Amino acid sequence: MSSTSPRDLSALSQQWQQRSLAAVWHPCTQMARAQVTPPLPIARGEGGWLFDMDGRRYFDANSSWWVNLFGHADAGINAAIKQQLDTLPHVMLAGCTHAPAVRLAERLSARTGGALGHVFFGSDGASAVEIALKQSFHSWRNRGRAEKREFVCLKNGYHGETIGALAVTDVKVFRDAYDPLLMRAHIVESPDARLGNEVQALAAMRALLSERGSQIAAVIIEPLVQGAAGMVMYSAEYLRGLRALCTEFEVHLIVDEIAMGCGRTGTFFAWEHALPQAAAEAAPAPAHALWPDFITLSKGITGGTMPLSLVLTTEAVYQAFWSEDVARGFLHSHSYTGNALACAAANAVLDRFDAGQLQANAQQAALLREAIAPLAAHSNVKHLRQLGMILAFDVQEPGLRFAERFHLAARAHELLIRPIGNTVYLMPPYVIDADTAAFLARAVTLTLDEVLSQLPPSDTTDSPHVA
Repeated sequence: MSSTSPRDLSALSQQWQQRSLAAVWHPCTQMARAQVTPPLPIARGEGGWLFDMDGRRYFDANSSWWVNLFGHADAGINAAIKQQLDTLPHVMLAGCTHAPAVRLAERLSARTGGALGHVFFGSDGASAVEIALKQSFHSWRNRGRAEKREFVCLKNGYHGETIGALAVTDVKVFRDAYDPLLMRAHIVESPDARLGNEVQALAAMRALLSERGSQIAAVIIEPLVQGAAGMVMYSAEYLRGLRALCTEFEVHLIVDEIAMGCGRTGTFFAWEHALPQAAAEAAPAPAHALWPDFITLSKGITGGTMPLSLVLTTEAVYQAFWSEDVARGFLHSHSYTGNALACAAANAVLDRFDAGQLQANAQQAALLREAIAPLAAHSNVKHLRQLGMILAFDVQEPGLRFAERFHLAARAHELLIRPIGNTVYLMPPYVIDADTAAFLARAVTLTLDEVLSQLPPSDTTDSPHVA
């Protein structure tokens, strides 16, 4: 059994830890605490596994923040990037275009049956959210509805940490320090299958839209699963009800698929769960009335290789900017917009889905479900739940610093995993077979029992180990 306590690491690994702590400001990390629990130096990746500088391996159970779809150093994606690298690494997308961006935009639009398209490229999830928020407000203004400038998000929702995206995020650990800088968004009750409150959540949304719909530009949600809230799951019925409300009150619906898109929930877009079954099977896909006004994608779209995000929207939104007046145009950009290498990687990802990846995912999800099922009987486990390739449970009486202790203890069981608060979750790469599923179930159970048997003394310095 491997171990990664500081005394077990080689001098080389400890040297890299100290150099990193001196030079790198790590994300989602209290750096003073990192002196006690320094980062693990990783040398390489292969398939679902990461290897440290001393040769120990760790299964990447959270897909390196939900981005690594097909395992590390995937040959197909790497080949697509290498081929593009020798041809055209990058060209500005203002005044120029290139085949990888065009193909990617066409293929994503086709996956909505043409209901959404006009792809606008960004760099990361938060930038995609900012793009969608700006496009929503600006399109209303261009249509003579400048009063529609307010936004709605769900309680405990997460959409990024830039100033605009943070304004529609309701996770205190990220938001509170910057609250004075943020625009005011409406925060509405979120659906939660554990609470059985979807009817009440829709009623709360209706009440708000009835009162403020003429001033509201858009509602933004995470479809089916609120990730940073602790993998809070809810049904597609809520999505269908919300689409109807937004249509009724003339409010845009922004669906943030940054985490839940690219096959995580069992369909390529999580929103597809909300489509009527007959329509979902038809070709072409259903009319726009059944789709949101915006979908954002990032994370898994390049298989964990290159930074890329994008926004798909409707013809109606696009046409609101159709003018030779510069002030009516959508003047948003960054230097690497539509980077050719990233688009080539994304096209390689879509190739996998065209070749039947969703069917493979369904088989892998079943293996995970069967292997993890015995944990439901664990005395400290509550609400064991699964949607596609996302599996989570809540831990009762976890003790202080549970997430940190679990993360560190799991390394000794060849597992790299970061709980959210007292929620342990698996979002593994799509490389699961029966043996891997059994390994994950065994490693999670051993880690849980070990952590709960060694509860630390009470203190006042508990720290959430988020995402």
